[in-house]
Amino acid sequence: MPHLALYTFGVLKSPLADPTPRTREFYEIGEAVYREISRQPGYLARAEAADGQQGLLFGADWGAWGEFVVPAWYDKGRTVETTALAATLSLWTGLRPAFDAVYTGLHRTALNRRYDWFERTDHPNYVAWWVSEGVIPTWQDGVSKLEHVQDHGSAPHAFTFHRSFTPDGTPAGIEGLGPKSGRPSAVNLRSPR
Repeated sequence: MPHLALYTFGVLKSPLADPTPRTREFYEIGEAVYREISRQPGYLARAEAADGQQGLLFGADWGAWGEFVVPAWYDKGRTVETTALAATLSLWTGLRPAFDAVYTGLHRTALNRRYDWFERTDHPNYVAWWVSEGVIPTWQDGVSKLEHVQDHGSAPHAFTFHRSFTPDGTPAGIEGLGPKSGRPSAVNLRSPR
């Protein structure tokens, strides 16, 4: 049974090493979000550095998740002192569990405040794709697929929740998007007829 890989990427307003209350708050909320998401139905795993040093992304040991890389448009620092980004790479049993985890609970609360921490850009901030059971996606996979969505839009091998696909490449509909707010409400993931 295929699993859903989900890669997220955002450019922060200030480096992860910034000692300001805003950065501390971002870390605190992030840690709480990770704890909550790891208990969500359908969650399988996420990339975690073996070193565990806060703010160390480039050069960390990510094991089977591969070398940490970023999209071509990221133009800020790459050291512990200068890195100004947040990225995640996770595995899910399906589209619906990942969607629900992103748009509910503490993660939803953090999304509502994302511009407190993240720069506004015209780049996509996430991408999803299907992998065979037992396959661990890599950071490079996530970056390549996010750049594909940036350059070409959603496709069966790299898509967003709003234009998603089933594992066999059939378009999957997401019902319940609020037309005025653009925010998800009650959502029904299904294959169109």
